[in-house]
Amino acid sequence: MPLTAWLNQVLSPRARLAVLGAGVLLIAAPFFPLWKITMFANQFPEGLRLSIYAHQLVGGNGGADLQGINILNHYIGMREIQAADFVEMKFIPFALGVFLLLNLRTAVFARVGNVVDLVVLFLYFATFSFGVFGYRMYTYGHQLSPEAPIKVAAFTPPLFGHQRIANFDVYSYPGIGSILLLAFVLCLATVLLLEARRYRVQPA
Repeated sequence: MPLTAWLNQVLSPRARLAVLGAGVLLIAAPFFPLWKITMFANQFPEGLRLSIYAHQLVGGNGGADLQGINILNHYIGMREIQAADFVEMKFIPFALGVFLLLNLRTAVFARVGNVVDLVVLFLYFATFSFGVFGYRMYTYGHQLSPEAPIKVAAFTPPLFGHQRIANFDVYSYPGIGSILLLAFVLCLATVLLLEARRYRVQPA
């Protein structure tokens, strides 16, 4: 299959609708948490919850859980968790807006190459954002104050799954926002797969 010819192929009407539908997922994602962290301990059997949105941090129990987490972190010498430290929260909403515009552009110009460009750019954005998030978690657990009342070994809070930290069980999982963003890129990937099959069966 000549790559250039396929990249220049015009999308089918159904593929255009699928691209537009994927854009709806981008619009919805910022309204839901991208990541959720929950901490359990004997003194907190119901758990302390933190939801990370594209633009803000929200503690469970009406915001009280974030305050409780920061109080606990103070005892082990970890600096306070606050939205100002998450620089990515300043560019993620903007970036999602840019991707929405690119998504609309792709639906208008409707070439396979436009979809490929959008997927590649979005995967780069997602990888970079997750890397920044991982680095943020690393610095929180490795820049502990030596004067903390409770001494714990340096650690990295879990990015995914479960980890035992001191007397806490910490769980970290993607939120609905991340699932919507994953569905966005999978929708575009499906469009590319279907368009590749359509190209193969076209008469020479």
